[in-house]
Amino acid sequence: MKRTAVIIVAGGSGRRMGGRIPKQFRLLGGQPVLARTIGVFTEALPGAEIVVVLPEEHIPFWKNLAARFEVAKHRIVPGGNERFDSVRCGLEALLSDPELIAVQDGVRPLGSPEMIRRVVAAADSCGAAIPVVEPVDSFREIETEEPAAAGPKSQPVDRSRLRIVQTPQVFRADWLRSAYECPYRREFTDDASVVEAAGYSIFLAPGERGNIKLTTPEDFTIAEALLAAREEAAEEPSEEPENQ
Repeated sequence: MKRTAVIIVAGGSGRRMGGRIPKQFRLLGGQPVLARTIGVFTEALPGAEIVVVLPEEHIPFWKNLAARFEVAKHRIVPGGNERFDSVRCGLEALLSDPELIAVQDGVRPLGSPEMIRRVVAAADSCGAAIPVVEPVDSFREIETEEPAAAGPKSQPVDRSRLRIVQTPQVFRADWLRSAYECPYRREFTDDASVVEAAGYSIFLAPGERGNIKLTTPEDFTIAEALLAAREEAAEEPSEEPENQ
């Protein structure tokens, strides 16, 4: 597998979560969310350079918090106003010479090492890969006209044509650096949209339903349940075949 570096973007303020502590620093299963995210990449990609991008005002808090836990090796750099700017800061901070670069949400700590390696392998083969899952809910598209008295007009959307996009999003290093030379645009919702706007194709790799992004208090409840289920499964003894 090609040399891979990891940029973890953790710039959220946690407004939708509520409380004073940003969500990337909250405890999940006894560890800070960001520490779990860093840890799973260390497990998936041993030896990979990991750069964590944080708002400058959050860096002292994270350093103090991380000192209380066993957090895998990483470097911290200040980010920018938009996620786009923070990824660019991460790119400029890389010290190694990677062939592939993975960009990860700091508050997406539950992806498995197997899924991470799967997306990296797809990017190794195709140049750019992102994990996706099929939606299970129904969707309706709101029309842009003024809403009627009964509410805005809408129409159903064929969900078989939709995919939910996750991270890590992994790209050839030269593709990602080239794509981020352009100015910021509002339609850049993730790194894949930036790279695609630069003319490169994106491969859709299988993601995981448990690879959730922690945005609301309900997400933390789900994440705690997922962790408990995983720990219980890991503790179950494997069945030994009976002697004949």
